[in-house]
Amino acid sequence: MEQSALRNVAPPRHRRRFFAYVIVVVAVAGVWFVSSILREGFQVDAAFWVFAALAVVADTPPFVQGSRDANIPTFPSVCFTFAIMIAYGCAPAVAVQLVAVIVAAVWLKHAPWRAAFNAAQFMLSFQAADTLLPESNVGSINNVHERLDTTGILWVLAAAVTWFVVNNLLVATAIWLRFGGSWRVVFSRAVQADALPNGALLLSAPGLVAAAHVDVLLVPLALLTLFAIRRMTKLATQRTQAGRLDPLTGLANRKALEREVAARLQEHAERAEGGAAERRLALLLLDLDAFKQVNDALGHRVGDRLLVEVGRRLIAAAEASGPDNLVGRLGGDEFAVVVPHLRDTADARRAAAEIMSALAEPVLLDGLPIDVGASVGVAVYPEHGTDFAELMQHADVAMYDAKGRGDNLAVYAPESDHNSPERLSLLADLRQALKTNACDGIELYYQPQVELATGATVGVEALLRWRHPVRGPIDPEELIKAAEHSPVMRLLTLRIVDEAIEQLASWRALSPAAERLRVAVNVSVRDLHTGEIADRIAAKLTQLDVDPSRLELEITESALMADPRRVLTTLARLKKLGVAIALDDFGTGYSSMVHLRRLPLAEVKIDRSFVLGVATDPDDAAIVRSMIDLARALGLRIVAEGVEDERTWRMLVDAGCDVAQGWYFARPMPPDRLLDWLSKTAARPVISTK
Repeated sequence: MEQSALRNVAPPRHRRRFFAYVIVVVAVAGVWFVSSILREGFQVDAAFWVFAALAVVADTPPFVQGSRDANIPTFPSVCFTFAIMIAYGCAPAVAVQLVAVIVAAVWLKHAPWRAAFNAAQFMLSFQAADTLLPESNVGSINNVHERLDTTGILWVLAAAVTWFVVNNLLVATAIWLRFGGSWRVVFSRAVQADALPNGALLLSAPGLVAAAHVDVLLVPLALLTLFAIRRMTKLATQRTQAGRLDPLTGLANRKALEREVAARLQEHAERAEGGAAERRLALLLLDLDAFKQVNDALGHRVGDRLLVEVGRRLIAAAEASGPDNLVGRLGGDEFAVVVPHLRDTADARRAAAEIMSALAEPVLLDGLPIDVGASVGVAVYPEHGTDFAELMQHADVAMYDAKGRGDNLAVYAPESDHNSPERLSLLADLRQALKTNACDGIELYYQPQVELATGATVGVEALLRWRHPVRGPIDPEELIKAAEHSPVMRLLTLRIVDEAIEQLASWRALSPAAERLRVAVNVSVRDLHTGEIADRIAAKLTQLDVDPSRLELEITESALMADPRRVLTTLARLKKLGVAIALDDFGTGYSSMVHLRRLPLAEVKIDRSFVLGVATDPDDAAIVRSMIDLARALGLRIVAEGVEDERTWRMLVDAGCDVAQGWYFARPMPPDRLLDWLSKTAARPVISTK
């Protein structure tokens, strides 16, 4: 929808004030016209009828500038009727213009109220312009030469400017009452759109009068000029439309979608201001799954045909869901759908599910059925954004959230947004802290890992802590969420690895109790995609002469699923160095059996979500026992996380678990406190299971 277009329908909003304005304009124009006819009458000659006939012919049909959502009619008859006003006066000019408006209304299928308003706006524009023209020598082309001396031409130009300004004032006010918004902006847009076509038509009128003074048969040649203008306008319109359409699918492009959302949001805001029930607008962002594989396997031509068919299906589904929905293509395999007039977020989710159903059936191309999967992110106005950019950003977050969860639909949730302003600010501060190194508040705490059979501390897990200079202690989970999807994660991991290895070297000289400890460090999926982490660890271990077996890297199943080939290459290099590999959060992924068989693992860590319920939930207890039996059968060490009471400890010992960590033994602590804890804590006795 374009706010600068006066729609050929009764306005749904501001109905009273809009039609009151239309009635007043039509009434004033009608009264003036009747009085003008009675006062002036008609003084015309044969040349007048030539001008009149050409005016009517010129508007069959009028030409339209703009696009599908911004059709602005231009009336070529204006150049002839303005010439009539110069030569014969205002009343004859308005009479001919009325006939031309009626003809144009038939061509354009205008509603009666719109045709009446168009006629009235022309009447008042001509009346205002006529006040600047001298009234002598009116009634014949043969007498008009005295009016077109230098002074007369200046007055004609002033009259043309007056006609243009009054006409756009009347139209802009109608548009403003119809659509709302800023009157100044509406008027400015109307003037910009109207300046070239109507300006050229008005300024050509004196030339037509001068030509008629020589020979009236020269005047019809103006139709050739009008044909050229019409043709150029059509080409300009086609370029405008092409600028708002995706060339492959014919759908709206990003620019058109942005205009549509802006118009709809203003409409929703005005409804709310008028006391109507507040409605929602949803922006759906859709990304095809595995589209690259289609291009790689079948070629880009087939991929393009697939995109065209997907566009057709989305249009059909969107129109079935609501007549005002708009489908667009953002580029590549990304589509967007604008869904206005919704009740709530649940309604937006239902609409998205209905539109997604269009892709349920395979697309048949050259006899080959191609399954088209997609992930959709939904952002809803005003809950998730108040403009196109914000809604698009949040819909994009929701879409990637859907992909990450293996789902095909997700509504934006702030907790899934890794790019909120707060997190971006935190990320910038973290980057700066990692670059400074000194007094940056970043440090490692260590949580002991206790061998259940003996009670001896056999290792520690390095846990990140950061005291922000302004915000104070930052929650570790929030910190990792902010960093893990950014390049800062690489800097953070390298810093943690360096510090952990340096701590191992330091303990070797300071404490016999800590000299044999194994330190476990968590690494992310990004760290395993290249060989940099293996190179860094090898160099650091050699530099500080630290036994590689004292370092252990913890990885998650999600890291493996992201890019198994590159991850396995890095892990093989680490194993060759002598660094142990542990599978963290065991049991929470989707392919544990495959990983246990293929990976160079030394240890699996049972996730605390299972361990916490071992003593109270029979299902959790059974799951943990099965995990322990499986790992033991494969010759892997088993570590249980989240041990918080003695009963859980005893049950894990009874189940055959090797090592455990949790608050029951000790909380995470800085290195100096860990040494004190180790010196004060004797080996725990073996627990009797009898």
